[in-house]
Amino acid sequence: MYGSRTGFGGGDAADLVLFGGDAFPDATPPPYIQEAFARQFRRLVDAQIPVVLLVGNHDQHSQGQGGASLAIYRTLAVPGVIVGDSLTTHRIETRGGPVQVMTLPWVTRSTLLTRAETEGLSLSEVSDALRQRLRIALEGEFRQLDTNLPAILLAHAMLDTAMYGAERFLAVGKGFTLPMSLITRDCLDYVALGHVHRHQVLYKSPPVVYPGSIERVDFSEEKEDKGFVWVEIERGQTTFQFEALPVRAFRTLRLDLSQAEDPQEMLLRSLQNLKHKPGIEGAIVRLLYQVRPDQLAMMEDAEIHTALASAHHYTIQPELLSQLACPRLPEFNADSNLSPLEALKTFVQHRPDLHTLEPDLLAAAEALLQDEIWQVNDADGSAERVRELTGVYDATSQPHHLQPEQTQLRLL
Repeated sequence: MYGSRTGFGGGDAADLVLFGGDAFPDATPPPYIQEAFARQFRRLVDAQIPVVLLVGNHDQHSQGQGGASLAIYRTLAVPGVIVGDSLTTHRIETRGGPVQVMTLPWVTRSTLLTRAETEGLSLSEVSDALRQRLRIALEGEFRQLDTNLPAILLAHAMLDTAMYGAERFLAVGKGFTLPMSLITRDCLDYVALGHVHRHQVLYKSPPVVYPGSIERVDFSEEKEDKGFVWVEIERGQTTFQFEALPVRAFRTLRLDLSQAEDPQEMLLRSLQNLKHKPGIEGAIVRLLYQVRPDQLAMMEDAEIHTALASAHHYTIQPELLSQLACPRLPEFNADSNLSPLEALKTFVQHRPDLHTLEPDLLAAAEALLQDEIWQVNDADGSAERVRELTGVYDATSQPHHLQPEQTQLRLL
């Protein structure tokens, strides 16, 4: 989102608002979401502030045809609202003076994939062909710009030098990256970009800026500031600054309770301490805690839910720590040349709980390496202990030719 003063007006009110696309999650949002969006832009219409709504990938159908979710604003001829669903240059009269806004909506390969000329081409070759066509089309628009007026390019695109985040996983439609050289032209005073969620400045002259999203969408954006860019622009001179917004907080709580005598008490005490900080109140919270399997019976879900009740939304993700887990052994590095039997012996030596089974494990391994059947005396429960402790072997039914005290084991 951009607030823009053209430099000829006065006061603190914006002369023009540019919306960089992705108004909704998809092209057919529920009516109540459309109503909430329209209510905010109605405020701009009432204040007689022109608005450009650019079509992003989430605003299009999956085939990239049209801006279905924003087209209603053009159909209803909402005063002062321009829907940017094509590569076009709009001359807009504002209280601060006239300005040129070139709109470049999200472009997909589907515009060429259905044509006979691309038959047999790879996606990479189709992308190259599409970039070349876009380069020619942009050049035509650049040459028609009035050199006496401020010029802005408003584009919903992935630039090849941008730092990406959650938008990679949320993408709708098959997009492709654009080279920075395609849009850094002297005839432009500012390049306003949509699509990437993280605020970043990619180029200084002309300024090429992603304002980022105005809300966090997942925990990968937990520590990112969200807001909009305020731009002061006139021909040949542009200044801008990022304005942070008070958006909803995301909080990740990670607790290791595996060594606690009373893990429930430790968890609740930790949550209680957060109430005295900018913690879980009204936030999106995920609680990740580690416990041993034998501690699960000590955890009371109802108390945890009560402790998290002040959050706007929360999830609880317990993680069980295996009692058999051990750190990677230094002997097992990439340069190790231990034989299988030597590696097994080294492993067992670092596992005190397996020391009594070492002879049987080594005998079984040697037999398996030789593709033989291994027989172990099960009178003392060795086979069962191997199965429980290692999870590697499984006792099968005893063949009739084995003695009653013997069990046949196979490697799974």
